[in-house]
Parts: sequence; structure tokens; C-alpha cells
Amino acid sequence: MSPLSRPVWPAYPLSVLVAGLGHCYLGRWKRGAIWFALYGLALVFLSARTIAGALSPDEPFVVTALQFDAVSYTDVAVPLAILLVCLLDVYLIGLTERTAAGAPGADEFRSNSS
Repeated sequence: MSPLSRPVWPAYPLSVLVAGLGHCYLGRWKRGAIWFALYGLALVFLSARTIAGALSPDEPFVVTALQFDAVSYTDVAVPLAILLVCLLDVYLIGLTERTAAGAPGADEFRSNSS
């Protein structure tokens, strides 16, 4: 692991709070902006909640979505699906970075005898 690389695990809770925030933490700004725009559009057009209400720190969207008696399924299905797919994307990015860091470089010599 290089000294400038960051740990991947903080990207997971950041992605759960707001879609795209974990990508921005990992340095993938363009991808994070696309996820955030997709999440915002889903909140505006496919949900009964507003963006300001979904991004409030006292009651995040995920917490509200898990209160089954307070909201209907149709209000949270698409934004919650976007959050889950975004989280999966962050996981796959982290997995790719871990496997790339573990792969030997071109200048490393590997022997079967050692």
C-alpha cells in the first residue's frame, strides 16, 4: 500500500448517507457526481421526499426508509435501490484496488522456489 492511498472502509458509510459521497472520498469525483445526480433525480421525480429532507443530518434517507410504518414502499424504492447499487459500486472499486495492490509489478521478480 502506498503512503498516499486511503483506506477504503470509510467510503462505505459515506455512500450509505449520500450516494456518491464514498466515490468522492476515493477520489473518483466524476463517478461520485454522477451517482449524486442520479440519487437527486430519483428523489425529485420518483419519491415524495425532497432533496433537503433526504440530506438532513438528523434523519438521513436510509433511516427514514427503514421506518416502514412512516413511509410507503413506493416513496423509497427507487432512491433506496440507487443507494444500494452505489454501495455495491464502491465495494467493487475497493475490491479492484485491493487486488491491483496485491498483484506483482513488472519490476518485481517472483520465483516458484521461495
